[in-house]
Amino acid sequence: MAFLASSQHPACPGCSTFLLEPYIICMACESTIKLCLSCFAKGWEGNGHENNHRYEIVTNNFPILDAFWTAKEEMKLLEALSDHGYGNWHDVANHLPNRTKQECESHYCKVYLNNTRSALPTFTAAQIKKLKPIPCRASEDPPRPIGDSQRSSDTAGYMPARSDFIKEYDNGAEWDVKDIYFQGEEEQLLTDLKYAAVDIYYNRLRERHKRKRIIRNFGLMAIYKHYVQERSHDQAVRNIIEKLRKFSRLVTPLAHDKLIEGFVYELDLRKEIQRLQEYREDGNKSFASVRVYDKLKVRRDQSKVRKRTLLSEVLSVAPNSLACKQWLQRQALVDAGHKKLPLVVPWSSCRSSTPLDLTGYAGYERLTERERTLCATVRILPEAYFEYKNLFKTECLKLGRLKLKEARNLIRIDVNKIRKVFDFLVKEGYINTS
Repeated sequence: MAFLASSQHPACPGCSTFLLEPYIICMACESTIKLCLSCFAKGWEGNGHENNHRYEIVTNNFPILDAFWTAKEEMKLLEALSDHGYGNWHDVANHLPNRTKQECESHYCKVYLNNTRSALPTFTAAQIKKLKPIPCRASEDPPRPIGDSQRSSDTAGYMPARSDFIKEYDNGAEWDVKDIYFQGEEEQLLTDLKYAAVDIYYNRLRERHKRKRIIRNFGLMAIYKHYVQERSHDQAVRNIIEKLRKFSRLVTPLAHDKLIEGFVYELDLRKEIQRLQEYREDGNKSFASVRVYDKLKVRRDQSKVRKRTLLSEVLSVAPNSLACKQWLQRQALVDAGHKKLPLVVPWSSCRSSTPLDLTGYAGYERLTERERTLCATVRILPEAYFEYKNLFKTECLKLGRLKLKEARNLIRIDVNKIRKVFDFLVKEGYINTS
C-alpha cells in the first residue's frame, strides 16, 4: 500500500475525474500515471502506460501508529490541529466524524507527546525478490466470452482488457497475512512466526505465477484453437496428445511439441512396418508387385461394397416389421424374374435419444419445469441454455424481431436443437418473430 501524503486530488488521465482513495499508481512508467478504479478495471492505456505494468494501490485506510486509528484519520487529526491549534479539541473532533474530543486528545498525547520511541515504526530489513507480473496475452484477439457462459468458465474467468483473471489461483492466500504487522517490540519467537507466514504466502504467490506462466507460454487462453488443431488429427494422435498433456508443465512448450512429434513419428513408423510386413506375408518382394497388389486390393474392396444384396437391406430394417415385409416381397419378385418392382416406403433407422439427466448440473435450480423438460429432451446443459436464451433475447431487442435463419447464424450447433430452442422461446414469449 502506498501512503498518500498530499490533500490535493489529481485528475485521472482516462476519464479526467478527480481521484479519490483508493486509486492506482503505476510503478513502471517514468511519468507518474494515476488511474481511478474504473479506468484501471477497463485496462486503460496511453501516454506510454500499458495495462500489464506493475502498480500499487494508494489508500490511507490502514493503521500506522495505532491499531485503532487509520492513517487517514491521523492525517485529518494533524491537519485539524494545524488549523485550530492545540487545545481546541471540540473543533478538531468536528473534522473526524467517528471520533470524540476525548479520543482525539488522548490519542494525540499518547502517540505524539508522551511516546518515548519514534513515531514511525522500524522494520527489519528483509531482502524479498518481487515477482514480476505475467500478462496472459495468448493471441492478437484474445477470447471475450460472456461473463456467466460456459466459455468463460473454460477460460477460468479471463479478462482480456486486464490480461488477468477474475479469480486468482489460491485466491485466499492474502487472508493469512492481511493482519500481520511488525511493531519491532515483539518476542523473537513471534517475529519468526510472522516471517514464516510471509514466506509461506510468498511460496503461494510463486505457484500462482508458475501457473500463469504455463498458461501464457502454451497459449492456453485460446482453448478452442487447441480443440480445432486436435480435431485435425486422427484418433490415435489425439490419444497421444491427451496422455502427454499432464507433462506439459514440466518442460518448455517447444520441448513438449518435440516430444509429441517424436511419438507421432514413432506411430507412423509402426504403421509403415506393419504395412511392409503385410506385403511380405502376402508374398510381395518387389515394388512392382506391391503396386499391383494395392490396385487389386482397392478393386476387391470396391466390389465388396457393390455386392450388397436385398437381404442386407432387410437386416438393416429388421426392427421395423412393415419395412421388413416390403423388402421380402421385393426379394420374392426379383427371384421370380419380375423387372418392375414396387417402391419401398422409406424408413428412418434413427432412434430418438434418451432424455439427459440434468440433476446436479450448474444452473439446474434456476430452470423452470418447462425449461428442464426442454433441456433434457434437446440434451443441452442449463448454462448453455441460459447463454443461448440471453443471446436470442439481446438480438431480438436490437432488431425488434428475430427469425429462425438469423438465430442459426448466432450459434453454431445442431440446427434441430436451435429450432427446438427457438420455437420454445417464441412460445414462452421471450422473443417475437414479427
